Amino acid sequence: MAGGGARPTGFDAALMRRQTLMGASGPRALVKNFKVFRIALFACLGGVLYGYNQGMFSGILAMPSFGAQTDGYIDNPSQKGWLTSILELGAWFGAVLSGFIAEAASRKYGILIATAIFIIGVVVQITAISGGHNEILAGRFITGIGVGSLSVIVPMYNSECAPPEVRGALVGLQQLAITFGIMISFWINYGTNYIGGTTLETQSNAAWLVPICLQLVPAFILLIGMIWMPFSPRWLMHHDREEEARVNLASLRDLPMDHELIELEFLEIKAQSIFEKRSIAEAFPHLREQTAWNIFKLQFVAIASLFKTKAMFKRVIVATVTMFFQQWSGINAVLYYAPQIFGQLGLTGNTTSLLATGVVGIVMFLATIPAVLYIDRVGRKPVLAIGALGMGFSHIVIAIILAKNINRFAEEPAAGWAAVVMVWLFVIHFGYSWGPCAWIIVAEIWPLSTRPYGTALGGSSNWMNNFIIGQITPELLERITYGTYILFGLLTFVGAGFIWFFVPETKRLSLEEMDIIFGSEGAAMKDQERMEEINREIGLADLSGGSPVSCEGLVVGSEKGVMPV
Repeated sequence: MAGGGARPTGFDAALMRRQTLMGASGPRALVKNFKVFRIALFACLGGVLYGYNQGMFSGILAMPSFGAQTDGYIDNPSQKGWLTSILELGAWFGAVLSGFIAEAASRKYGILIATAIFIIGVVVQITAISGGHNEILAGRFITGIGVGSLSVIVPMYNSECAPPEVRGALVGLQQLAITFGIMISFWINYGTNYIGGTTLETQSNAAWLVPICLQLVPAFILLIGMIWMPFSPRWLMHHDREEEARVNLASLRDLPMDHELIELEFLEIKAQSIFEKRSIAEAFPHLREQTAWNIFKLQFVAIASLFKTKAMFKRVIVATVTMFFQQWSGINAVLYYAPQIFGQLGLTGNTTSLLATGVVGIVMFLATIPAVLYIDRVGRKPVLAIGALGMGFSHIVIAIILAKNINRFAEEPAAGWAAVVMVWLFVIHFGYSWGPCAWIIVAEIWPLSTRPYGTALGGSSNWMNNFIIGQITPELLERITYGTYILFGLLTFVGAGFIWFFVPETKRLSLEEMDIIFGSEGAAMKDQERMEEINREIGLADLSGGSPVSCEGLVVGSEKGVMPV
């Protein structure tokens, strides 16, 4: 796999023309595309729900009244890990199903379905006031299904609505929304921790119940508001709603329907969609009709086919391994167990730990903003590599401080605060790099017909590793203490090498043109001929100045994940 992201020669005329028309990336591009920016911003309420749920529970675990309500269930490290990580298990399930939901119901309705499931899960958690840990377990699993689906479908929706020059920024908005949710949840926990008092004898159940209930506010706003959001033009095209696709595309770009840029992008989408349908019809004739049952069966066929060709398998490796390294950077160990971690680093008192945890939310949110503004200008590879090196360095310094001062922080408070600052620095490095960029890569590398399933595969990798981290972190912190940070640090350094040497640069390429950078080795001649025939059919070759838009420039047949059975 190309390490430097170098593009093959032979870019077609349509690509060159559209690259010229679309303009520069960066903050000015967001202003230019303000309409799609607003739509993406609203859809990212799903990210707020995701982030709020992540951050909220770490503070609740530290509240005495919650421990009493669960009858001491969280006093056992393994049970505490299970109560935390069951949401991630549900999210893995939701991420796997999200491909089918997004394709059968549309990206738009998929967000609505996922939000409704999320609301049901929150209501079940609220019933824990008259029950105990079993209601929390059930509610967090159901909530996780909604969160996992949203984590996949929202970036997919944003990437398909966005023009190439701001696609990274709009997908990165999801991470900014997540960090915003984390930030407000930490400070809400800090405030509600005082309801009734901060001791077991005085603290009210409202201290943990209020943060759980507050999730319903953004959830209902998203559920109602999403009804008026547009459909993805690419989904409309793929489901034979061509005129709607053209109208939506022009509306999203805020340009006339006959504008040259609209015509180029519209025909690229159309060519890709026709190619996918003909390839599927040839390889899987029994699944050619786009019924819900066929789409459900096709998701398993499509996921299996991702592993059958060299070019598609490259995408699988990039998506799943990138998510592996994102989670094993240790970010969710910090987010889920921040009060416990800060207590281990010498911060005494629940209130002080929650305060330090609140700072985590602020620095992560602020660090994510530059990524949203400049990721399409700087690129994915350098940001990910630099962020990984910074995170790895922070982990190693924390490990050294903890190894030298464990059980001695009362005598060496400066060492404890130095370690706390390194945790904050670690979060900053994650905020501008692996937080947004990992999801951007997973959302943008797949071709049209396999995009829902490929994105779901990448999301499921994230959530399964997330589940493992949530489950084992309490045991790691108790059993190997500073070794926990050495483990995360070394894996993060390996992640930097993986990104630099194995992941190609993808900035400013359209979703259809992404095929180019993953190589066309072994592409069947019939697939190349099919694409050229489609280009001539729909007039894309003429529009690009008379030269046919070949498979090399737009679509590579063997990369489509469609192989004869």
